[in-house]
Amino acid sequence: MLAKAKECWEQEHEEREAEKVRYLAERIPTLQTRGLSLSALQDLCRELHAKVEVVDEERYDIEAKCLHNTREIKDLKLKVMDLRGKFKRPPLRRVRVSADAMLRALLGSKHKVSMDLRANLKSVKKEDTEK
Repeated sequence: MLAKAKECWEQEHEEREAEKVRYLAERIPTLQTRGLSLSALQDLCRELHAKVEVVDEERYDIEAKCLHNTREIKDLKLKVMDLRGKFKRPPLRRVRVSADAMLRALLGSKHKVSMDLRANLKSVKKEDTEK
């Protein structure tokens, strides 16, 4: 399976290279520099430099637009996150937990603590309450 994937990848790579060569041959004519005088060669170089400058200006403009767009996209994403809220809060449910279970959860399973809240209360006689 990996060999087949590698073969497909190599074939795709070769097709891309062939397409690139064909496109460049179509767009860029071959230079005929044989038999040109010095002044003709200088004129040709000036023309080529002018074309390169135009292409560099276009590339710079496109890069600036891309950077501007990415910044704008990032800002819009932040605004959407702020408007929507950062996260959803789930509805909370009441959970009844005994005091012993709470202590076991806090202290761990090795501590066996039983907490009897009524054991520490004072015992009150009925006579004292009537007074």
